[in-house]
Amino acid sequence: MSDPMGTEMATLLSAVTHDPIEDLSLELLVCRKDDGAVVSFQGRVRDHDLGQPVDGLEYQAHPRAEEYLAECCDRISRDMKVRVAAAHRVGALTIGDLALSVAVAAAHRRAAFLACEALVQSIKDTVPVWKRQHLSSGLSEWVGL
Repeated sequence: MSDPMGTEMATLLSAVTHDPIEDLSLELLVCRKDDGAVVSFQGRVRDHDLGQPVDGLEYQAHPRAEEYLAECCDRISRDMKVRVAAAHRVGALTIGDLALSVAVAAAHRRAAFLACEALVQSIKDTVPVWKRQHLSSGLSEWVGL
């Protein structure tokens, strides 16, 4: 797909993976010399939730989660005329691990910021990935079900 200026718009990566995500590689993947802005988001595992200490998380995904992620990325890329990349980890993650990484490149910063926010929200709303928190108390709980 392309915009009126002839700049190629595309989803350059959409992955659901057990492997660690290299955030900088997503930014490098989407950026071209005609871009004036690259905006990224990093969702990391924090050590607390609603006042309770958290030891780690476990993410599980529907078998078609990667297809849903690709649809989100393609829609934002097409509708907002930006290049995007997104990756979501699954499996056991520890405090500080990168769980979701998104990068968006555009000619101008406003378009990149708006597209990044829209993509993250779309992923949260539509991609079937579930989070189980392991609390320091020894209990675990599913979040967002």
